[in-house]
Order: sequence, then structure tokens, then C-alpha cells
Amino acid sequence: MTATFTPSPALPRAFWLALGVNFLWMNASEVFRCFAFVMPMMREALPGIVGVAPMNLPVFLVWGIWDTVLIGATTSVCWLMLTRFGPSVRPALVAGTLVWAAVFVLLWLALRNMNLATPPIIAAALPLAWVELAVAGLITRWALLRS
Repeated sequence: MTATFTPSPALPRAFWLALGVNFLWMNASEVFRCFAFVMPMMREALPGIVGVAPMNLPVFLVWGIWDTVLIGATTSVCWLMLTRFGPSVRPALVAGTLVWAAVFVLLWLALRNMNLATPPIIAAALPLAWVELAVAGLITRWALLRS
């Protein structure tokens, strides 16, 4: 028995709405977390590293790529989970949590492993990042329910 593949129609308008609202929300959240917590804490914890946690044009451009990939991945995974398991709060939060673990937990574990992050920085950054992605999952759910 062979499986057949039936292509889906184009992504619905609700997906693009979720992507747009997540773009606004996640960029605001990233900027807040970085400037209010991560940058000052990294500079204080790692004074021996010249130029630690800078903000200049090259960093800003890389950050733009990071955010674009993160927003696309988060919205897509949340959309897939919600359309597969139903548009309830639980799949939205599970999807946001899965992306959070795959991106932020791995990032901060790697930074800690290289002695580039301290436990207080991680304790501040991880919960805020989880809130960001949990809200992104709920935004995606809201957009799906609007359709």
C-alpha cells in the first residue's frame, strides 16, 4: 500500500495574521529582554570580555535574522500543533514550550557550558523567553479561531 500526498491549499489569511502579530509581539519582547536584562547582566558578569553584548549594525543585522527565523519557526510550529490537535490553550502552550526548549534552553545551556552565561542571567532570560513563546502560541490560537 502506498501513501498518497495531497498538497494543501495556500496558507490561510489567519496564519499570516498570526505571523504579523507574532512579529510585533516577539520583536518587542526580544528587545525588552535583551536591553533590560541580558545585555546589562552579561556586561556585569563578564567584564573581562572586551565588547561583550554589543549593539552595533552587524549585531543588529544578525539579530534581525535570528528574530525572523524564530518568529517563522514559532508561528509555524504553533500553527501545525493547533491545526493537528485542536485550537485549545493546551496545544498552543505545548507548541510554544517546545520551540522555547529547542531554541532558548539549548542556547543558554550552550552558553553556560562555555562559561559565557551565569545562573542569574539564565534565571532571568529563560522565564521571560518562555512567556514570549507561550504568548506567541496563544496569539497563533487567537488568529486561528478568528478564521
